[in-house]
Amino acid sequence: MTLLIIGIIALAVLALVPLIVVMRGRDRDAAIGTISRETAKRDTAKVFDDDGEELVSGKKYEKAIVAARKQESTDLVLAEAAPPAPYIPPDPEQLGVTRRMFFNRGIIAMFGLGLSGFGAACIGMLWPSGVSGFGSKINAGLISDLKAEIGASNGFLYRADGRMWLTEYPAGAIEKARAVYTTPELNGMNAGVVALFQKCPHLGCRVPECVTSQWFECPCHGSQYNRVGEKRGGPAPRGMDRFAMSVTDKGELVVDTGSIIQGPPIGTNTTGQEAEGPNCISESSH
Repeated sequence: MTLLIIGIIALAVLALVPLIVVMRGRDRDAAIGTISRETAKRDTAKVFDDDGEELVSGKKYEKAIVAARKQESTDLVLAEAAPPAPYIPPDPEQLGVTRRMFFNRGIIAMFGLGLSGFGAACIGMLWPSGVSGFGSKINAGLISDLKAEIGASNGFLYRADGRMWLTEYPAGAIEKARAVYTTPELNGMNAGVVALFQKCPHLGCRVPECVTSQWFECPCHGSQYNRVGEKRGGPAPRGMDRFAMSVTDKGELVVDTGSIIQGPPIGTNTTGQEAEGPNCISESSH
């Protein structure tokens, strides 16, 4: 019973709250914009200052302002439309470089650099390989001096500037050599010297000398060659490749390291040289 009474009272209070809010809103609306009769009478009545001159009332003042505005609107004169100004192109010096000009010049510059690099690469590829060192004609020196150096180097003289071995070719083997070798090779052989390319014709390893056997013996796969580069054993498909040679009027040997001649075929043995001591590559057969 008590709870029922409390609920009824709560509902009554909740119903009174919106009613009070609406009533206060109506009072506020009635208060805004409402002028009392006394105020309205004073606004329309004539008012005089201390000197007896009539003062302008609020309504008369407003009417005067409205009339002045209407008069000003009628006094307005529309100006004639001015002709369009002639087009004057901008000065390029003041305009500077536009974005389009910048991108166009950048693209042209990149194309130019690319073509220049390609052209330089083509010229470099077609240019004769070297004016000195490997790939060029090397003056190795006097034949007599070379033979002395070969003897002092245990029969094998290495020249790093031409990536070549210089060894002595025996004079007694020239007749056999003429049946196997070409004229550019025989030019040096007739003078008693042969110039061999340092690479093994099997897989390109650098072939060292073996002082004990007096042969060339490749440490990579066991190919063996006699002192003048003719194959004596191993998997190599031919003898050591060699360079074209010539002898000057002064007796100097000129080796053309840009002209590599394939080594003699398997079975060529113009010197008949056998191993003169233990082989450095013992597992190789020959």
